Amino acid sequence: MDFNTNSFWDVLMWSLFFFIWIAFIFIWFRCVFDMFSDRSLGGGAKTLWALCFIFFAPLTTLIYLIARGKSMGERQLQQMADAQAAQEKYIQQVAAKTTTPAEQIAHAKQLLDSGAITPAEFEDLKKKALA
Repeated sequence: MDFNTNSFWDVLMWSLFFFIWIAFIFIWFRCVFDMFSDRSLGGGAKTLWALCFIFFAPLTTLIYLIARGKSMGERQLQQMADAQAAQEKYIQQVAAKTTTPAEQIAHAKQLLDSGAITPAEFEDLKKKALA
């Protein structure tokens, strides 16, 4: 290969080559990550795909995109929906745990009555609840 870049067109061709190469690497990683995150694909099939990805990377990536491209998008959408549902559930749990100042003072009073805190600590908790 001649790496001599004396003209604008040589630089343009090398830039295009590197762009295509980097794009291929991104697509290859996306396919490999999708393969390993697919729960419907068995271990033997994952092994076969992995070996093909290692030894025949460009051809296997193209075949994978043709054969499983649509389901890749569906799996990604499902993962995003699951993550959003989990986040909403977490937010609801955290929001349900918030207490009113009256509840906080009542809880502090119970601690004071049980002897777990001192009257000075009770006053501090009461100030924090009312703040």
